[in-house]
Amino acid sequence: MGNRKSSAKPPPKKWNDKLNTVLNYLFYSHDTSVECRIDMKNLIGKASCRICQENFSTTIIALSEPIDVYSEWIDESEAGAVTAPSQISQISQTLIMKQ
Repeated sequence: MGNRKSSAKPPPKKWNDKLNTVLNYLFYSHDTSVECRIDMKNLIGKASCRICQENFSTTIIALSEPIDVYSEWIDESEAGAVTAPSQISQISQTLIMKQ
């Protein structure tokens, strides 16, 4: 009589790396200054800078990730829809000088 064949163990599952929710800000050289959060209940994505308290929110879909919210913020910043912090300070200085 021979030995029974043992069944081979299945290979271990590969874990998918999670994407960062804390990213670099376009206008500063500080690392990890922008935090992106997703509210799936209300379908809103929010990105906020810890240094200048700049905020951005957008509507999302079920497949959206934090990097999608961040990239939309960058795209709108480059398009000129969102003002950079340096532009805000220049605008406020000109308003003060006019008064």
